[in-house]
Amino acid sequence: MRLSELEPLEMWGYFEEITKIPRPSKHEELMIRYLLDFAAKHKLEAERDKAGNVVIRKPASKGLEKMKSVILQGHSDMVCEKNSDKIHDFEKDPIDAYIDGEWIKARGTTLGADDGIGVAAALAVLASKTIAHGPIEALFTSDEETGMTGAFGLKEGFVKSKILINLDSEDDGELFIGCAGGIDTQATFKFSKRKISRHSKAFIVAVTGLKGGHSGDEIDKGLGNSNKILTRLLLNINDLKFRLNDFNGGNLRNAIPREAFAKFTIPSENVEKMNTKIAELSQLIKAELSVKEPELKIEIHAADLPEFIIDRRTQNRLLQALNACPHGVLQMSPDMPGLVETSTNLASVKFTEKNKIVVATSQRSAIESAKWSMAYTVQSVFELAGAKVKRGEGYPGWKPNVNSEILNITNQAHIRVLEFEPKIRAIHAGLECGLFLEKYPYLDMISFGPTIKGAHSPDERLNIPATQRFWTLLVEVLKNIPEEK
Repeated sequence: MRLSELEPLEMWGYFEEITKIPRPSKHEELMIRYLLDFAAKHKLEAERDKAGNVVIRKPASKGLEKMKSVILQGHSDMVCEKNSDKIHDFEKDPIDAYIDGEWIKARGTTLGADDGIGVAAALAVLASKTIAHGPIEALFTSDEETGMTGAFGLKEGFVKSKILINLDSEDDGELFIGCAGGIDTQATFKFSKRKISRHSKAFIVAVTGLKGGHSGDEIDKGLGNSNKILTRLLLNINDLKFRLNDFNGGNLRNAIPREAFAKFTIPSENVEKMNTKIAELSQLIKAELSVKEPELKIEIHAADLPEFIIDRRTQNRLLQALNACPHGVLQMSPDMPGLVETSTNLASVKFTEKNKIVVATSQRSAIESAKWSMAYTVQSVFELAGAKVKRGEGYPGWKPNVNSEILNITNQAHIRVLEFEPKIRAIHAGLECGLFLEKYPYLDMISFGPTIKGAHSPDERLNIPATQRFWTLLVEVLKNIPEEK
C-alpha cells in the first residue's frame, strides 16, 4: 500500500509528495517552489518573504466569513540524519518512506514527518472544498531546525490573524501551551600537525547503534551519547601514548549523537594492552546502557597510517573538555511534574581542514536565566581548555497561558470527537511560538500533532492511527472557531 492510499487521502497524498522533495535546512528552495505552485494551482493568494517564509491565504467557507482568522503553521525544512552505511544525498534524493504496520518509516534516513505531516495537513485544509472553516493563513517557515531563521526573519504584517495553531508537536492526546527557549554554544580548538612515529600502528574505534533522537523531547530518556562514550574510551588508553588523528561524532546541534569515530596511532608495543583495555571498558559501558541502548556497538579495527597526528597538548585539552562538558537533564520543572526544565546536549565534534576542531552544543530551558546559566557553564568548560567559544542568537521560550481561548476550544473539541480528555502541558523542545509572540504579542496559540517517535534520527517513525486522530481534531477545531466580536 502506498502512503497516499491511507485515510484521509488528501493529507496522506500531500505527505507522500513532500517526502519526494529534498528540503534540508537552509536548502528549502524546492519546497518553497512546491508551496507557491500549490497556491497557484488552487488559485490562492500566496506571498514569500526574504527569509524564505511562505504564507498562503484561503477565504472562509461560505457563511463562515465572520469567523476569526486562523494561522496554520508548520516549517518547510527537515532534519537530515542517516545511518553511516546509507548512501543518500539529502539535497537531491527523495526519502524512501514505507508503511510498517501502524507506522510510517524511512529506510536508513530521517523520515521528515517533523514537520512534513504538519505541512501536509495544512495543505489538505487549503485544498479541501468540504471542510468548514473561517479565513485561513497557512504559514510555512524556513530553516526551523538549524536556527529558526524564518521565525527570526518574520516581519510585522506578514500574517494578520490573532490565533495560531502550530502543527509541529509529536505526542498524540496532548495539547501544548508552552515550550523551552534555547541557545547554541560552539567551541573551537586549533591544533598543530605532528609527524607519526615509524613504530606506530593506526586504528579506528567506532561507537554505533545508539538510538539518538531529539535533543529536547528525548533528552530525559537516558539515551547514550556517542561523543561521551568515545571520549571515555580514548581517555581510558591515554596512558598508552595514543595520538589522535580524527574525532568525528554526531551531526546536528538538536540531535543526540548516535555515532562517533576516532582514528589514532599507538606505539606497536602497546597494541595488545590497548585491545584489552578497550574490550574491558566496552563491556562495562554496554552493561550500563543495556536497557536503554541494547543495540550499542563498540568496535576497533586496524587502519592505514594517517598523514599526521595532532599535537599532544590540544589532544589532552580536547578530551578533558569533552569529558567535563555536561550532557543531559540539569533540572526538572518544579511546577509541571515530568517536564524537563533545563538541559544541555553535547551534539557534535568535527575536525576541519583548517587545523580546527569544532564542538557544537545546545542548551534549553523553560527559564531564560537558567538557559543562560547553562550556556555560561559550557562556555567555562571549553574556555578553561583553551578553546574559543561563541554562541548563537538563541530563541525565547513560550510562557503557558492556561486561560487561552484556543486552548479551551481545542480541549473541548478533543473531548467531543476523540472522546477523552487530552493532557495539557509544555514541551522541552523548542517551538517557533516564542519568537512569534515577540513579533505578534497578541497571538493566542496552541500546538498539537500526531505521535512521532525517534525524531531527528533514522529511527523516526510516524504513527498512522494517531495521525488520523490529529486530522480529525484539526478539522473539528477549525469549524468551532468563534466569530469576531
